[in-house]
Amino acid sequence: MNKKVFVSGCFDMLHSGHIAFFKEASMYGDLYVGIGSDATIAELKGRQTINSEQERLYMINAIRYVKKAFVNTGSGILDFKEDLEILRPDFFVVNEDGFSPKKEELCNALNIELKNLKRIPDEGLPERSTTAIRSAGNCTLPYRIDLAGTWIDQPYVSKFHPGWAITLSLEPIIEYNERCGMSTSTRNAAKQIWPYYLPLEKPEKLAEILFKFENTPGSTLISGAQDAIGICMPGLVRHFYDKAYWPTKFESIEDESTLTWLEEHIYMVMLWPREPGLDLLGETYINEDNVKELSEASEMVWEAIKAKDLNTFATGFLNSFKAQVKMFPAMVNDRINKEIDKHKDQAIAWKLAGAGGGGYLILVSEKPIEDAMRINIRRKEVL
Repeated sequence: MNKKVFVSGCFDMLHSGHIAFFKEASMYGDLYVGIGSDATIAELKGRQTINSEQERLYMINAIRYVKKAFVNTGSGILDFKEDLEILRPDFFVVNEDGFSPKKEELCNALNIELKNLKRIPDEGLPERSTTAIRSAGNCTLPYRIDLAGTWIDQPYVSKFHPGWAITLSLEPIIEYNERCGMSTSTRNAAKQIWPYYLPLEKPEKLAEILFKFENTPGSTLISGAQDAIGICMPGLVRHFYDKAYWPTKFESIEDESTLTWLEEHIYMVMLWPREPGLDLLGETYINEDNVKELSEASEMVWEAIKAKDLNTFATGFLNSFKAQVKMFPAMVNDRINKEIDKHKDQAIAWKLAGAGGGGYLILVSEKPIEDAMRINIRRKEVL
């Protein structure tokens, strides 16, 4: 009896990269493909599919490497959970950017072997990914992550001590999931102004336009300026806050060797969406001592980056995260700490991309981290 192999995904805009993935996965046994429903993809990706679930089923079932394709019966990031429990495959196969800790936990619980494949095109064919195809003639707006100083862009924090927030603008080579830490809500607001790409204007001006657009008069919760700045201003930027929503000054590092150095030492691991009902403001300890720690950590990170001092960078990076958690303890729970512990043998520092306690885990490491994504920093454009 042949062994069973399971893969799951969106598989919208079917291309040769998908076929190569199916071909390699089918080498382990009979291949079963679970696809996300139209409703699930809209929920997770924040967009509608190009091809409906009926069309995707029709095409995937016609591929000779596939024994059977079906629409996953669940919803959310683990929409295939019930189907996996029924199918009980021998292998669950993912590609390198489809790995997640939650999939690993589920496979361990069901005694299923998880296999992580590299994206390798079939011989003679170009490398293909849905994100690359989608961004050709579609939205190429950047994402952003913060390196240090998160929360200092809120006046109720900076009133205790001024300080810098440090952001990195990322190329959209990966279609990051709609979750906290990647500024996806601000990016979606940007799409309403610039549907496909940022115009060739002064980045600081674009950031101010986006900030004002997202925070309309009468808003009860003001999105931090660092989200708009991180998306609109390329490369590595720090911005200084002192009792106001908009920074009083900016500094940037555009040196190519420094940006490449950062790309070689920063990695990301996908976590889960923000916990339902999480209230970060329910218990806070925002005071002069904790905010000063946040500010000092950000300064340490900046100086270490300029010197390309990895150990000091890691110390400041971790200190910034610890200061955040001191102020907003609900950011971290046992589940988060367990995930961090998995990477302590490879990473020298870590923090959450999102203040909501989920999203992505950002790691600092001397060497590449297995099953983690590398970042690609967006460089300054010539105006």
